[in-house]
Amino acid sequence: MEHHPHHPAHHHQQSAEQGTGWSTAVRATLHCLTGCAAGEILGMVLGTALGLHTGATVALSVALAFVLGYALTMRGVRKAGLPLGAALRVALAADTVSILVMELIDNTVMVTVPGAMDAGLGRPLFWASLLLSLAIAFALTVPVNRWLISRGRGHAAAHAHH
Repeated sequence: MEHHPHHPAHHHQQSAEQGTGWSTAVRATLHCLTGCAAGEILGMVLGTALGLHTGATVALSVALAFVLGYALTMRGVRKAGLPLGAALRVALAADTVSILVMELIDNTVMVTVPGAMDAGLGRPLFWASLLLSLAIAFALTVPVNRWLISRGRGHAAAHAHH
């Protein structure tokens, strides 16, 4: 039987592979979101509570998102027995693009929503904007992670050590 790309069996095989790719990308993005969201929320809360300028608050949020995102990955690969230097290299390879995309999107949303950065911690506008920014960042980062993983990059680097 000749193998034809439009044959139903081939289509089923492609669909199964694509489903696995998307579920892996969602899991990788959720992992990234955990560290990013913790850093982002902590940075926004600290910057807002301290009355920092918008630029300083965003910078603090981005820095904390990277630190906590990398730390989360490093914790996992260190448990697998990797030494600190190797764990840092894996974290940098696994998370840099994902965190960068996520931070670019969620901070753009926070700065773009009128009044969100000045709303203060007690206002629903601040928290709703922050949650919305993280949800949009997650949704737009999943395809990026899927593309990276399909090429053996991004979170695929960390999975080799789990």
